[in-house]
Amino acid sequence: MADVNFVVLIGRLTRDAELKYTNGGFPVANFAIAVNRRRKNGDQWIDEVSYFDISLFGKSAESLKQYLIKGKQIAVEGELRQDRWEQDGQTRSRIFIAANTVQLLGGNQGGSGGMTAGGYSPNQNASRGGYQNRNSYDGAPPQNGSYTPESYIQNDYDSSDPGFPSDIPF
Repeated sequence: MADVNFVVLIGRLTRDAELKYTNGGFPVANFAIAVNRRRKNGDQWIDEVSYFDISLFGKSAESLKQYLIKGKQIAVEGELRQDRWEQDGQTRSRIFIAANTVQLLGGNQGGSGGMTAGGYSPNQNASRGGYQNRNSYDGAPPQNGSYTPESYIQNDYDSSDPGFPSDIPF
């Protein structure tokens, strides 16, 4: 069985993306997001924040760089990676997220909605057969590269069942 390394986060950029190029001319955008979490401690709710470094590669990095500005809410799908190096005789490492897909969330001043680079977009892939059945899960992402978190959701209810409430109060 293969190991799994898959991360999905939604958060806000803590700084503008920085676009750099490798010695071979390959574009890399580096940025960080803050992801908020609320938890209950006794009778009070406590807000906690976690910060994650993210790298986006290739044409996606170049095309999204101008939109990746501090405070913008984004969704990131990717994998954890570990950089290792030696500095002053000490072995160092850091964990970061290598993004496969970055989606801009919310509107902008122009009034348009989100934008996606590097992967799934509901409007783009629906006409190309991105995924056929949202309610099936076989344990592996679709082979055509159009994975969505929704495609992993299983609905365990039958809406035709008379015991299922037809008017959900939310």
